[in-house]
Amino acid sequence: QIPVGTEIEGMNILGLVLFALVLGVALKKLGQEGEDLIRFFNSFNEATMVLVTWIMWYVPIGIMFLVGSKIVEMEDIVLLVTSLGKYIFASILGHVIHGGIILPLIYFAATRQNPYPLGHSEHPDALCFISPCSVSSSATLPSMIKCIEENNKVDKRIS
Repeated sequence: QIPVGTEIEGMNILGLVLFALVLGVALKKLGQEGEDLIRFFNSFNEATMVLVTWIMWYVPIGIMFLVGSKIVEMEDIVLLVTSLGKYIFASILGHVIHGGIILPLIYFAATRQNPYPLGHSEHPDALCFISPCSVSSSATLPSMIKCIEENNKVDKRIS
């Protein structure tokens, strides 16, 4: 049976993005009359960023208790530790390869500049825009946007 467009469940992301773009253009076209709504959305965005930052600080505690309860239920702890050690090693190796080799190569290909001295510049956190951890989750978007705006002097409209 082939599903018809009305039978497919889920959110219409493309429609939502298109509506947001059209609304943004319309509000900018209104000039001074649209500024109040633009300020509202900016304030709403800042409040959401604060909430996400709070959640990011407290989630590790919840995860610790979830993982701890599963560890207590395990019978063979040695198997767990060796499997977890292999996973952690593979994860760290993947991050080192991705963040230390792949992303700097992309940066070099795009800008023809050496990406490694960027981290030792006047802004020690300047490498955050190519860090794999800062782009791996939407939960880290507030810190990534803050880092891009403050340390790399990217315009707020672009970030």
